[in-house]
Amino acid sequence: MLRRLLLSLCMLPAFALPASAADSLRLTDVQVVDVEQGRLLQRDVLLQDGRIKALLAPGEQAAGHAGATETLDLGGRYLIPGLWDMHVHFEGTELVEDNALLLPVYLAYGITAVRDASGSLASTVLQWRSEIAAGKRLGPSIFTSGQKFEGVDSLWEGDREIADREQMLSGMDEQQALGVDFIKITENTLPPELFLDTVAEAHRRGLLVSTHVPLGLGIFELAEAGVSSIEHASYLLRLGNPDEAAIARAVRAGELTAEAANARYDRGFDQATANAAYARLAQQDVAVTPTLIGGRQLAWLDETDHSNDAFLRYLTRQFTAKYQWRIDRMAGDTEAQRAARKVRYRQIAAQLPPLQQAGVTLLAGSDSAALNTYVYPAQALHDELGLFVEAGLTPLQALQAATINGASFMRLGQDYGSIAPGKRADLVVLDANPLADIAATRSVHAVIRGGERFDRAALDALLLAAAERKQALEAARQP
Repeated sequence: MLRRLLLSLCMLPAFALPASAADSLRLTDVQVVDVEQGRLLQRDVLLQDGRIKALLAPGEQAAGHAGATETLDLGGRYLIPGLWDMHVHFEGTELVEDNALLLPVYLAYGITAVRDASGSLASTVLQWRSEIAAGKRLGPSIFTSGQKFEGVDSLWEGDREIADREQMLSGMDEQQALGVDFIKITENTLPPELFLDTVAEAHRRGLLVSTHVPLGLGIFELAEAGVSSIEHASYLLRLGNPDEAAIARAVRAGELTAEAANARYDRGFDQATANAAYARLAQQDVAVTPTLIGGRQLAWLDETDHSNDAFLRYLTRQFTAKYQWRIDRMAGDTEAQRAARKVRYRQIAAQLPPLQQAGVTLLAGSDSAALNTYVYPAQALHDELGLFVEAGLTPLQALQAATINGASFMRLGQDYGSIAPGKRADLVVLDANPLADIAATRSVHAVIRGGERFDRAALDALLLAAAERKQALEAARQP
């Protein structure tokens, strides 16, 4: 019955969550994954009113509590906090429903929260955020930047374009009034001075601010202005050049072209210099979202046949048509250029262990978007975690990047990110131990979101509904 209910409701643009939660629920025969200490705990988990009431020894009664109204035996499986994808995009003004059908898919993949790093659907995403929070739409909790700040004539659709400080302040006022969760800034047409001023203004207002790194600004200039996170680890390779700050100043002064600056960075990397800079970055509390999967997909694009990828069942042809611009751009690459892509990817990935060792907070984010070729929403976070471990992190460190680190970064560690009394009951039941093998995050047996539970049959129903919705959208667009 629940499966049929979910299947029918998923066809609607918004719907209420299934009323499947008991007044209180006790999870038994479960191994709690302690993502803070990296250990397994044999505990019963008592849930009440959408939160974790207590962690109990098997059979122990909670003080002052009459007992759960329902018990769920999990057969020795593993319980982790809900996963967070800390870098996604919802894009395409003509692809609203194509993006919307993917929201329940995130839950089916164990992802209970996403950080939207801005796309062309800012107002729509804000609406989805409210609907999900109110229980009117099924999907992960959304934390969004709204429109990102850019310069005049930005390359990207939907940006908040600013030409001067006055326009920046007006835009910041507007974003705050909308209640955005953080500020995002990118660099394709925004002058360095105004870029830096925008960072400082967001920080002055107490807002989290995530950025790319313009060639005309040094990374520590951004850190001192108050940047909270750098999106994409590729920018950090600049910190391996002892002249990084001087190169940035020369670009800003018009003494060095972008091409010349990039050439200097490419031939001047020193790992010891980078490591020292990472320690300084950690001291200044700047987080990094590496987003490895996009570069990995492009670097091996010529060797990979994606035509039969299983996830394509949820993506419309109109959605995947956006992939083509990168494919076309790379079509004429020489063998040397293709080899260079692989070398660069490996160099970027190799920065994760020293970043981790330096104490930099790593955030797991997929950068999934219609514009990012073969970076599939929901699935790509699991791919990203696998790449973290392949790069040299432990499974625990990768898991932390997708749970406690994200919640803490968003200043929500008191409610999310780990399994502890008082925290929100956003939980994922796995068939295998993720501390032994990070691939276990893919073995989703059940999801509990705010106390509402979805067993494997219910999750499969969500996926089937998404696939059918995709087919219906394509059929409706046929001439």
